[in-house]
Amino acid sequence: MAVVIAALLPVFLLIVLGFILKRTLIRPETQWHGLERLTYYVLLPVLLIQTLVKADLTRVPVAGVGGALLLSALAMSLLCLALRPLLARAAIDGPAFTSIFQGATRWQTYVALAVSGSLFGDLGLALASVAMVAIVPLVNVFSVAVLAHYASPEKRSAGSIVVTVMSNPLIWACAIGLALNVTHIPLPKLWHEVADALGRSSLAIGLLVTGAGLHLEGLFRPSLAAGVAVFLKLVLMPVIAVALALKFGLADSNLAIVTVCSAVPAASSAYVLARQMGGDAPLLAQIITLQIILAALTMPIAIALVTATP
Repeated sequence: MAVVIAALLPVFLLIVLGFILKRTLIRPETQWHGLERLTYYVLLPVLLIQTLVKADLTRVPVAGVGGALLLSALAMSLLCLALRPLLARAAIDGPAFTSIFQGATRWQTYVALAVSGSLFGDLGLALASVAMVAIVPLVNVFSVAVLAHYASPEKRSAGSIVVTVMSNPLIWACAIGLALNVTHIPLPKLWHEVADALGRSSLAIGLLVTGAGLHLEGLFRPSLAAGVAVFLKLVLMPVIAVALALKFGLADSNLAIVTVCSAVPAASSAYVLARQMGGDAPLLAQIITLQIILAALTMPIAIALVTATP
């Protein structure tokens, strides 16, 4: 437990620092928006490409790690849809339901990569990158589709949903990194030097941006919808993912990475998508804030439990 907390502590301290900076030194929203775009479209994609280029995927159980996380995300998505009638009877409308869905299925890339790297170094980053390949396309498709059906004032066509998903830079970064790894195309030394420099800055800036986006309004009076999303993401999702990982025979660092990637809070970018497509953005902000705060407690417990399993 002490080792796990030591690995997680810098991650959450950076998030807290981002929260403080947003309210003291760097208050303009436009500056944080610029940092978010820089991280999302440049820094993080470069980190993913470089990590996958350098990864020895023969040491990584791609099918096991990716399969466990893919199936757990699919299971959680189907569970949320199955709960829709029950939630409607509890006076949770369509836009609020989309926030529950995103809060239960999306995952915070910056936190997952930072924790994986802290725990297992380059191997952890490679495993987490494989997880991204499995999770990012699926949850993006489902999130856009659910928002289009339950929240968007104008129903979107299947083609527009596909365009939205395919414009995700993280998906392209994973595809490019895997293609370069498989084809063994040599890259110049200059690329590695620049990519390593950009990659080192990506996680720190991403975590600061995550902290800047925290919203404490209504934090001490969470709604029923927020409580449901927190339980599904921080408790039930890791249970499902770990159960599937054990079925696939994963253990040690592989099992730990599955736990990390399933136990992280929902992505801050989900809030932007909710604003764009008519979801309940204030509710989602509350969900993400609660998850980030509570994950500081739930993630060490979940990781310690699986790493202590003989």
